[in-house]
Amino acid sequence: MEVLISTGALLLLLVFFNLFTHRAPDGSSVMGALATSAIATYLVEALNGLVIGDIFKLEFFQEVGMSAGSLGGVIAAFLVALARKISPQNAAILAVAFAGIDLIPGAFAAYLVSFVVIQLEKRMTNGLDFLVVVLGIVPLARYLSLLLTPLLDNSLLKIGVIVEAATESSGLLMGFLLGGIITVIGTSPLSSMALTAMLGLTGAPMAIASLSAFASSFMNPVILHRLKIGNIQSVVSIAIEPLSQADLISANPIPIYSINFIGGGLSGMIIAWSGMINNSPGTAAPVPGLLVMFGYNPWQQVVFYGLLCGFVCFIVGWIGTNLFKNYPITNSELL
Repeated sequence: MEVLISTGALLLLLVFFNLFTHRAPDGSSVMGALATSAIATYLVEALNGLVIGDIFKLEFFQEVGMSAGSLGGVIAAFLVALARKISPQNAAILAVAFAGIDLIPGAFAAYLVSFVVIQLEKRMTNGLDFLVVVLGIVPLARYLSLLLTPLLDNSLLKIGVIVEAATESSGLLMGFLLGGIITVIGTSPLSSMALTAMLGLTGAPMAIASLSAFASSFMNPVILHRLKIGNIQSVVSIAIEPLSQADLISANPIPIYSINFIGGGLSGMIIAWSGMINNSPGTAAPVPGLLVMFGYNPWQQVVFYGLLCGFVCFIVGWIGTNLFKNYPITNSELL
């Protein structure tokens, strides 16, 4: 029953992101800002702290990664404010309210107070509006983020129940469920890096999560290119980091999430069969997901299974896009 509730929570969140992208004021721009902030924090933390720092035991790089990871709320709030056309000065002032706050609570708290800031900028002369932001909006934004944090953390932990249930399954079944779930989460604003770090995944489950995320780089560009979602820059960017195209993904959830689940699931089965491990939680992303594997497994094994999973995902992407070739697509020009 708990797994069903958790699955429902995941589906509700994915539906919410889709509705937010389409219906909320500046929804697509805000989702793009959220994705950019995830790259600027989670990806920097994963590559510097978890890949270079942890594997080579370099404290400086660990510190760099930790510092980047701690700025999630600040960066998200700043970029969300800019996406809402708030002045850079007020955006920067607003962002300082979110020191120590996670990315998603910071982003949505900043979005809520942005409506007030926009009205202040319209009605007050420059020089007075920022004083009101400093004295009134910053404390309000901080308070809202503190209210949202436990709600969103509990949602992530609820979704984490699915991941934990998958890890308790038998080998190949674990691989399919975990690979599919993590790949879907990795293409959503929830971030598979944040979830696997929060759960502290290690060993075979983390290997499945990280290398499935890597293999998705062979699938998602095929999906975007063949379904004519976005442009050539979008195709290249999604291969490097799916979060970079969170707005396009949230606008076209059914084809992208469903194809990703199958491709990630089949990759997960292959990785479970391989016996590889990964003891660096939080590296469930294409680039760090591949690089970190060399620190725990023979390089020949990583290369072989990485390419095999990539080939399988490429085929799944090709077949899946044939099934969705008549599906109505929302392109970047319409967002």
